[in-house]
Amino acid sequence: MKKEFLLNILFLLSINLLIKPFYIFGIDRTIQNRVGLEDYGLYASLFSFTFLLQIINDFGLKNFNNRNIAQHNQLLPKYFPNMLLLKLGLGIIYTAMTVLVALLIGYGSRQFHLLFFFIFNQILISTVAFFRSNISGLGFYRTDSLLTILDRLLLIIICSFLLFSNFITTPFQIEWFVYAQSSSLLLTAIIAGSLVFNKLTYFKLTFNPAFLWLILKKSYPFALAIFLMTIYTRVDFVMIERMLVNGEKEAGVYASAYRLLDAANVLGILFAGLLLPMSARLLKEKQSIRPLLRFTLQMILCAAIIFATATCFFRKEIMFLLYEEASIYSANILGVLMGTFIIVSAGYIYSTLLTANNSLKEMNRVFALGAILNIGLNYLLIPHYGALGAASATFFTQGFALISLLFIAKKAFQLKTDFYLIGQFLLLGSLLAIVSYLIKTSLNFPWFIGFIIVLFSGIILGFLLGLLKIASLIDLLKEKNTKTNL
Repeated sequence: MKKEFLLNILFLLSINLLIKPFYIFGIDRTIQNRVGLEDYGLYASLFSFTFLLQIINDFGLKNFNNRNIAQHNQLLPKYFPNMLLLKLGLGIIYTAMTVLVALLIGYGSRQFHLLFFFIFNQILISTVAFFRSNISGLGFYRTDSLLTILDRLLLIIICSFLLFSNFITTPFQIEWFVYAQSSSLLLTAIIAGSLVFNKLTYFKLTFNPAFLWLILKKSYPFALAIFLMTIYTRVDFVMIERMLVNGEKEAGVYASAYRLLDAANVLGILFAGLLLPMSARLLKEKQSIRPLLRFTLQMILCAAIIFATATCFFRKEIMFLLYEEASIYSANILGVLMGTFIIVSAGYIYSTLLTANNSLKEMNRVFALGAILNIGLNYLLIPHYGALGAASATFFTQGFALISLLFIAKKAFQLKTDFYLIGQFLLLGSLLAIVSYLIKTSLNFPWFIGFIIVLFSGIILGFLLGLLKIASLIDLLKEKNTKTNL
């Protein structure tokens, strides 16, 4: 199983590192520089607002379906048609509820124009995720991996034409970005849906209220978990935009720093997407998940510590390179968010394993407390510190959530505290911080060369400390007893 995980994560990382960084820094960043902080801040706030109510649209069906299909492949023809009908109904309810809340908040005409496209996009995102959960649940991990980048690839093509083509002479508008997202997501949904239909032995669309109600009852804990996590990861954008006089501009500043956290989080999201069906199968077969847990923790936390340390030390240079309206203030926000990245990376692993174990009741208690803590901290900090206060609230909330998940996982899987592994991570972070400080203050290099040296130093330290092992990777690749679906 570890070999299968390694092969698929290497494939997944390879294709995502080719596409997503170019999208984030070549397209998304360029659009923010073209339209300005206020327009992009409006975009980021509206996206986060529609994301907050995504619980209604998804209702946990993706994670529930991924776990069930991974453990019981034969259920696909029975589950898929009924869940497709259910998603249609949930999409209608989601649209009505989002519009109602937007009216209560007091959005204007421009916000509502964009809002309808955001709603459409969120429905498409949820639909693609549902289709992918069937594909990965069946074990076609590499097909699912290709689908993770398809919408971004299409969006890059569309936006590159709008941004860089000589045929377009009108200044770029944020509305164009939203329209381009709608087009790329729609094409991706059509392709992903056709792949699932090809895997069905039969398809019969019937309305079975009792079965739909049963699915809702089983998926409800997954939905609640997603909703609560969304609150304490996305409500900050909405609160910044609504609470401050210059809210749209401040949300734009926050979005400029948060973009790098989003880019870095791709690593954890990709790991979690592969880890869920694999760990669900291990648990069904009553095999130990400890080797897979340690393996994934070593890989993801080592990468997170290296990237976060390098980025934190060179945060000012990075922000001024990327953005025309960068400042020391936005650079300090990035520094706080990079600390959050390390915490979030570990959280992805433990929350995924607990989801596979169906420990959702315990997790939801943690997420509920996390949502309350985050809203409270944002309410206290944003009026005084703006986006920097929101970043600090995110850091403390994610830290609380991770510690709580660790305790739940220890009890659920009878895990012992690995002080040696913790010491390795702490030593890696400490040594790399010293190396970063010396490189930045003592050597007369251009900053980007220093940044690269820090990254490579972190990789070398990872091997020296035993967190990364060449021999282990070679042994895994030589295993012949594990077959991987393509």
